[in-house]
Amino acid sequence: MRLSEFADKRIINLYDGEIIGSAGDSDLLVDPIDGKIAEIVLQQSVRLRGERRSFSIPWEAVKKVGPEIIVVDIDSSGRSPR
Repeated sequence: MRLSEFADKRIINLYDGEIIGSAGDSDLLVDPIDGKIAEIVLQQSVRLRGERRSFSIPWEAVKKVGPEIIVVDIDSSGRSPR
């Protein structure tokens, strides 16, 4: 898959059905030794305070990469519940 194809996808959380963000607004943390994706890092706005914070999704939490969405399974603490 090309990076441009990855960027067009929305990230959906299986745990609560919420749209977490867009892959185009994220950064990928790549392991320099094996070249595999380690994490998807999103910059999210905190609604009440108007600030931005980083939110990391470990690649192990990615359950499916489809043609339009990326399905992840993380709880509110950012960990995979399963």
